[in-house]
Amino acid sequence: MTTDEKYMYRCIELARKGAGYVAPNPMVGAVLVRDDRIIGEGWHQRYGEAHAEVGAIGEATGLATLSGLTSSFSSNTTLYVSLEPCAHHGKTPPCADLIIRTGIPRVVIGCRDPFEAVNGKGIEKLKAAGIEVVEGLLEKECRELNKRFFTFHEQQRPYVILKWAQTADGFMAAEAESPRLLITNEYSNRRVHQWRSEEDAIFVGTNTALLDDPELTNRLWTGPSPVRLVLDMELRLPASLKLFSKEQKTIVFNSIKEEEPPNLIYYRLEKNKSLISQFMDALYQLRIQSVLIEGGRRLLDSFILAGAWDEARIITNMQKKIGNGLAAPELMNKQRINQEKFLSDELLTWINTVQIKTNDI
Repeated sequence: MTTDEKYMYRCIELARKGAGYVAPNPMVGAVLVRDDRIIGEGWHQRYGEAHAEVGAIGEATGLATLSGLTSSFSSNTTLYVSLEPCAHHGKTPPCADLIIRTGIPRVVIGCRDPFEAVNGKGIEKLKAAGIEVVEGLLEKECRELNKRFFTFHEQQRPYVILKWAQTADGFMAAEAESPRLLITNEYSNRRVHQWRSEEDAIFVGTNTALLDDPELTNRLWTGPSPVRLVLDMELRLPASLKLFSKEQKTIVFNSIKEEEPPNLIYYRLEKNKSLISQFMDALYQLRIQSVLIEGGRRLLDSFILAGAWDEARIITNMQKKIGNGLAAPELMNKQRINQEKFLSDELLTWINTVQIKTNDI
């Protein structure tokens, strides 16, 4: 491992601390190094707040406010950042301008920012100021860190994660119209709630909402809960369900009306068009970058058959068998990327080996 790679891995480690808090912005980490010694670190901690580069420079200078800071770093200083510094005014001033103003002579970047207002402009600004720029270091790892962000901006759709639990003999419920079968243990349940905290939204169908009455929050984990999405084309779900509580926003996809009462959105879909395609377009318009599909067999199958998924997380209780019931879905075009054990539960994570083509859904 090279010296530059060592510090870029640290940037990635720092960036992950922002998971669940920075969307729709990407997770970013930054490390400021002088004479092979870290003098400042930072990460984007919350949407609308200071970016990673500001945190690293602020820690190195001991300044909380950097607006008036001028050149203060020597020729043997390098700033490492996992994503291209911004060059535009958004919620915060351009980080590229701050880097130039502080006199940092060398910047190492993990990958370019695909957001239209950046996308190479930050790099161009740094180079025009005479700064040595190295880009594409650990690019694959840095893109993986922000796969949701890259999918959203490059493919104009959300990153889709399927999730379900099944018994050792391959069933997810006793029968199609029965309430949820308790399959996973408490450790797996906490992990699932951690996943919820890392995604923008969580989606279930009408039957799951009606039979299970889920809260769809991450009450077993820290961090924000996702926006709750439910498919209810005929608006037959009662208002007494837990997912209609006002503590968290809920979006109801239906065929009847479009309204926006407090913390509730009714989003109308056309019956005679592909529901999956409309759903993906709707989430893009709503700026929802990732969605966790936690519905029943019918909803999961609709995404699988359409090829409209990026990742699938399947938890199997290796000790529980029921002999008969509602069979769990079967993935196509899959590649396993991870395996974990939580006592009796086994978690397998798969990715879709066929890239989603939204126009074909």
